[in-house]
Amino acid sequence: MNTRIDPRKAAPEVYRAMLALETAVKATGLESNLLDLVKLRASQINGCAYCIDMHSKDLRAEGESEERLYLLNAWREAPFYSDQERAALAWAEAVTLIADEHVPDDVYEQARQHFSDGELAKLTLAIVSINAWNRFGIAFRAEPGHYQPAHKQEHAMA
Repeated sequence: MNTRIDPRKAAPEVYRAMLALETAVKATGLESNLLDLVKLRASQINGCAYCIDMHSKDLRAEGESEERLYLLNAWREAPFYSDQERAALAWAEAVTLIADEHVPDDVYEQARQHFSDGELAKLTLAIVSINAWNRFGIAFRAEPGHYQPAHKQEHAMA
Protein backbone atom coordinates (compact mmCIF):
# COMPACT_ATOMS: atom_id res chain seq x y z
CA MET A 1 0.00 0.00 0.00
CA ASN A 2 1.46 3.33 -1.05
CA THR A 3 0.89 6.69 0.59
CA ARG A 4 -1.49 8.72 -1.54
CA ILE A 5 -0.55 12.26 -0.56
CA ASP A 6 1.36 13.97 2.20
CA PRO A 7 -0.97 16.61 3.66
CA ARG A 8 2.01 18.46 5.12
CA LYS A 9 3.10 19.27 1.59
CA ALA A 10 -0.24 19.25 -0.22
CA ALA A 11 -1.99 21.66 2.17
CA PRO A 12 0.38 23.05 4.81
CA GLU A 13 -2.32 25.33 6.24
CA VAL A 14 -4.58 22.32 6.89
CA TYR A 15 -1.73 20.44 8.52
CA ARG A 16 -0.94 23.47 10.71
CA ALA A 17 -4.58 23.54 11.82
CA MET A 18 -4.35 19.88 12.82
CA LEU A 19 -1.14 20.57 14.71
CA ALA A 20 -2.85 23.44 16.53
CA LEU A 21 -5.60 21.04 17.58
CA GLU A 22 -2.99 18.57 18.82
CA THR A 23 -1.22 21.34 20.73
CA ALA A 24 -4.53 22.12 22.47
CA VAL A 25 -4.93 18.44 23.38
CA LYS A 26 -1.45 18.31 24.88
CA ALA A 27 -2.21 21.45 26.91
CA THR A 28 -5.30 19.93 28.55
CA GLY A 29 -3.42 18.81 31.63
CA LEU A 30 -4.74 15.26 31.27
CA GLU A 31 -2.13 12.54 31.81
CA SER A 32 -0.29 11.70 28.60
CA ASN A 33 -0.60 7.99 29.35
CA LEU A 34 -4.40 8.29 29.58
CA LEU A 35 -4.53 10.34 26.39
CA ASP A 36 -2.39 7.83 24.52
CA LEU A 37 -4.54 4.90 25.73
CA VAL A 38 -7.63 6.69 24.43
CA LYS A 39 -5.89 7.57 21.16
CA LEU A 40 -4.72 4.00 20.68
CA ARG A 41 -8.17 2.58 21.38
CA ALA A 42 -9.91 4.95 18.96
CA SER A 43 -7.26 4.16 16.34
CA GLN A 44 -7.87 0.43 16.82
CA ILE A 45 -11.59 0.95 16.28
CA ASN A 46 -10.97 3.04 13.17
CA GLY A 47 -8.27 0.74 11.83
CA CYS A 48 -5.62 3.44 11.40
CA ALA A 49 -2.37 1.49 11.20
CA TYR A 50 -0.22 4.63 11.33
CA CYS A 51 -1.84 5.91 14.53
CA ILE A 52 -1.86 2.45 16.14
CA ASP A 53 1.87 2.24 15.46
CA MET A 54 2.46 5.75 16.82
CA HIS A 55 0.47 5.52 20.02
CA SER A 56 1.59 2.02 20.92
CA LYS A 57 5.19 3.22 20.57
CA ASP A 58 4.45 6.35 22.61
CA LEU A 59 2.89 4.22 25.36
CA ARG A 60 5.87 1.87 25.42
CA ALA A 61 8.18 4.87 25.65
CA GLU A 62 6.10 6.08 28.63
CA GLY A 63 6.68 2.72 30.34
CA GLU A 64 3.35 1.08 29.53
CA SER A 65 3.34 -2.71 29.97
CA GLU A 66 3.05 -5.02 27.00
CA GLU A 67 0.20 -6.78 28.76
CA ARG A 68 -1.94 -3.64 28.87
CA LEU A 69 -1.11 -2.80 25.25
CA TYR A 70 -1.99 -6.29 23.98
CA LEU A 71 -5.28 -6.37 25.85
CA LEU A 72 -6.46 -2.84 25.15
CA ASN A 73 -9.00 -3.97 22.55
CA ALA A 74 -10.46 -6.26 25.27
CA TRP A 75 -10.16 -3.76 28.13
CA ARG A 76 -13.60 -4.64 29.54
CA GLU A 77 -12.48 -8.22 30.21
CA ALA A 78 -8.94 -7.41 31.36
CA PRO A 79 -8.24 -6.50 35.00
CA PHE A 80 -5.34 -4.19 34.18
CA TYR A 81 -7.12 -0.84 33.80
CA SER A 82 -8.18 1.60 36.51
CA ASP A 83 -11.78 2.74 36.89
CA GLN A 84 -10.82 6.13 35.46
CA GLU A 85 -9.15 4.50 32.45
CA ARG A 86 -12.23 2.32 31.92
CA ALA A 87 -14.46 5.39 31.97
CA ALA A 88 -12.18 7.16 29.49
CA LEU A 89 -12.03 4.14 27.19
CA ALA A 90 -15.82 3.71 27.26
CA TRP A 91 -16.19 7.42 26.48
CA ALA A 92 -13.66 7.17 23.65
CA GLU A 93 -15.49 4.22 22.12
CA ALA A 94 -18.89 5.91 22.37
CA VAL A 95 -17.64 9.18 20.86
CA THR A 96 -15.74 7.34 18.12
CA LEU A 97 -18.71 5.11 17.27
CA ILE A 98 -21.20 7.95 17.52
CA ALA A 99 -23.28 6.71 14.57
CA ASP A 100 -24.07 3.46 16.41
CA GLU A 101 -26.07 4.88 19.31
CA HIS A 102 -24.75 8.39 19.85
CA VAL A 103 -23.26 8.58 23.36
CA PRO A 104 -25.38 6.56 25.79
CA ASP A 105 -26.39 8.08 29.12
CA ASP A 106 -24.77 5.28 31.12
CA VAL A 107 -21.41 5.93 29.45
CA TYR A 108 -21.77 9.64 30.19
CA GLU A 109 -22.63 8.92 33.84
CA GLN A 110 -19.64 6.62 34.17
CA ALA A 111 -17.35 9.32 32.74
CA ARG A 112 -18.85 11.96 35.06
CA GLN A 113 -17.82 9.86 38.05
CA HIS A 114 -14.17 10.25 37.08
CA PHE A 115 -13.91 13.53 35.19
CA SER A 116 -15.05 17.08 35.91
CA ASP A 117 -16.98 18.99 33.25
CA GLY A 118 -13.77 20.62 32.08
CA GLU A 119 -11.82 17.36 32.04
CA LEU A 120 -14.59 15.64 30.11
CA ALA A 121 -14.58 18.43 27.54
CA LYS A 122 -10.79 18.10 27.26
CA LEU A 123 -10.99 14.31 26.96
CA THR A 124 -13.58 14.72 24.22
CA LEU A 125 -11.27 17.11 22.38
CA ALA A 126 -8.57 14.42 22.47
CA ILE A 127 -11.02 11.89 21.03
CA VAL A 128 -12.17 14.31 18.33
CA SER A 129 -8.54 15.00 17.48
CA ILE A 130 -7.48 11.37 17.15
CA ASN A 131 -10.55 10.60 15.05
CA ALA A 132 -9.54 13.44 12.73
CA TRP A 133 -5.94 12.19 12.57
CA ASN A 134 -7.25 8.68 11.84
CA ARG A 135 -9.22 10.00 8.90
CA PHE A 136 -6.14 11.69 7.49
CA GLY A 137 -4.04 8.57 8.05
CA ILE A 138 -6.57 6.22 6.51
CA ALA A 139 -7.64 8.44 3.60
CA PHE A 140 -4.07 9.18 2.55
CA ARG A 141 -2.68 5.76 3.52
CA ALA A 142 -0.02 6.99 5.91
CA GLU A 143 2.57 4.25 6.13
CA PRO A 144 3.13 2.80 9.61
CA GLY A 145 6.47 1.71 10.98
CA HIS A 146 8.54 4.87 10.64
CA TYR A 147 7.39 6.80 13.72
CA GLN A 148 9.93 7.04 16.52
CA PRO A 149 8.71 8.32 19.91
CA ALA A 150 12.13 9.66 20.88
CA HIS A 151 11.67 12.32 18.23
CA LYS A 152 8.07 13.01 19.27
CA GLN A 153 7.16 14.10 15.79
CA GLU A 154 3.83 15.92 15.80
CA HIS A 155 1.81 13.27 13.94
CA ALA A 156 4.18 13.52 10.98
CA MET A 157 2.75 11.37 8.22
CA ALA A 158 5.74 10.09 6.34
